[in-house]
Amino acid sequence: MAVETAMRLFHARGYDAVGVAELGAELGIKPPSFYAAFGSKAGLFERALQRYAAGEANIFGRALADGGGVAEVIERTLLLAARLYPERNGVAGCLVLDGARNSADPEACALAEAMRKAGVAAIRDFIAGEAPERAGALADFVAIAMKGMSAAARDGADEAALTGFAQMASRAFRRELAAEG
Repeated sequence: MAVETAMRLFHARGYDAVGVAELGAELGIKPPSFYAAFGSKAGLFERALQRYAAGEANIFGRALADGGGVAEVIERTLLLAARLYPERNGVAGCLVLDGARNSADPEACALAEAMRKAGVAAIRDFIAGEAPERAGALADFVAIAMKGMSAAARDGADEAALTGFAQMASRAFRRELAAEG
């Protein structure tokens, strides 16, 4: 329960905006117990990122689990992001993409960046099955689209706007996947 609470706070407001005192109060523990349990605020953030990525927020993993070719899975990924990123219960966007955005804490930034890179690598490796020579560029296209969708959701874009974008991005992805080198 503690990690879910922290995950919600970090997702809603970002890493830097959530203090150790607030985390302790929300979790019902004093600072010595907090540090004994998590080592640091960054240690709790790492656990929150891991829990987040292991759940329904693993958009690519969910889209991939339903099978299909590259274009179909990427389209499902983008459409699922359009459905999940709009604000719900005071939280919008993606914790991995936005939780440490503009953070002054290099450890928090490195944790989020490592998770983001692992996600892009998974997308690249999947795309390489159909388009090995273009997998990196196509995976970057998907990652940049998802970053933009997350940022737009945090700025108030609703599901309809994000779905329209996801559909356009999916068509562009299909064209690029079919294009010669």
